[in-house]
Amino acid sequence: MKWLLILAIFLGQVCAAHAAEESLGTKIKKVFEPSPTPIRKHRKKKATPTPSPAAERKQKKASPTPTPSPTPKSKSKRKQASPTPAPTESPAATETPSPTPAEKPTPSSSERAQGKKAWPNVSLSPEEIEDSDSYPLKVRQIIDAGLALTKQNLGYTYGSADPANGGMDCSGFVYYVLKQNGFPDVPRDSSQQYVWVRKGGNFKAVVSRKEDSFELDDLKPGDLLFWRGTYNIDRDPPITHSMIYLGREKRTNKRVMVGSSDGRTYDGKQRWGVSVFDFKLPPPPKSGDAKISPVFVGYGRIPGLNED
Repeated sequence: MKWLLILAIFLGQVCAAHAAEESLGTKIKKVFEPSPTPIRKHRKKKATPTPSPAAERKQKKASPTPTPSPTPKSKSKRKQASPTPAPTESPAATETPSPTPAEKPTPSSSERAQGKKAWPNVSLSPEEIEDSDSYPLKVRQIIDAGLALTKQNLGYTYGSADPANGGMDCSGFVYYVLKQNGFPDVPRDSSQQYVWVRKGGNFKAVVSRKEDSFELDDLKPGDLLFWRGTYNIDRDPPITHSMIYLGREKRTNKRVMVGSSDGRTYDGKQRWGVSVFDFKLPPPPKSGDAKISPVFVGYGRIPGLNED
């Protein structure tokens, strides 16, 4: 019995030692066993990202290829479509202003030739002027030449002294008529025509504004008429307008004249161009009026005119 107790105690110690050895071994195993598991997990994680960049690379490669291809095509098409209408529109824009300046001179010249506001220029025959058959021969020739120009539908053309230009200005009309009738020394502009008459010694100044003024008693057919202030110009003497006096019209008993004007009246209606006009003294300007105010200066015989 005693020996059995001793044997049990010995076996218990051996088992305890063996259990301790097992526990120590298991601990060692446990220490070494978890290390491969995380390595395996880490390898699995490395394995999982490897397909993802490949897929991402495939997607990136696939995505840029379709996106740039349509965009340049659409841009190129748009760029090609935009310049094509631009050149087609540019000549149209250049063509539109071209007819406008070409059309502007034609109505303006026709309006001046026919008279603005559709009032045509006026012509009279010598028989429609009182006592025209008793005029001196040279005066009758000058008046006939002036009235012949009123039948040519001529406009008012500044700077022209030739009916071939389609129009004439006031002094150009006087210059042309007198030049054609044997007065080679007639000056071209109205200011010098005034000086020419004044030097001839046959000028009559007019200060009155009344039609029945005694200052008009010596007025005769064929006399040259002069105004100042019909337009703005710096000249000396400041004469700006000239015409030829015709006499009195039989129908109205009004004084009439012939020449070229850009707005004088006949029978109360404005005419533009070479025409017969009413001869009347302009009214005095209103006080403080800064606008251009025509003033009749006077009249005079044509120098060298033979009235026999």
